[in-house]
Amino acid sequence: MNVKLFLILLALFVFASPIFAQTSGANESHLQWVAITSGFSMAIASAGCGLAQAKATAAAAEGMGRNPGAAAAIRFALLLGLVLIESLALYTLVIIFAKVV
Repeated sequence: MNVKLFLILLALFVFASPIFAQTSGANESHLQWVAITSGFSMAIASAGCGLAQAKATAAAAEGMGRNPGAAAAIRFALLLGLVLIESLALYTLVIIFAKVV
């Protein structure tokens, strides 16, 4: 049942995408909102990344404190997690610049 619902929703999203296509007579008044929404999206992404990195670092420090023998494995998992968390902010920045240009 879930697969059928997923396929139906996927088909609706694929067929509904031309509805949002830009018409040729579009005005340029929306450019002022691009800067505002870009700032908000970057602020939200940065706040989320900061909170996630703080929680990951705290959990890794606690884990290394409880089990010093596993510090190398915990440190590797922490660095990998921090890289993936930071990629959220970088992807947001790329999307912002793609939207502006």
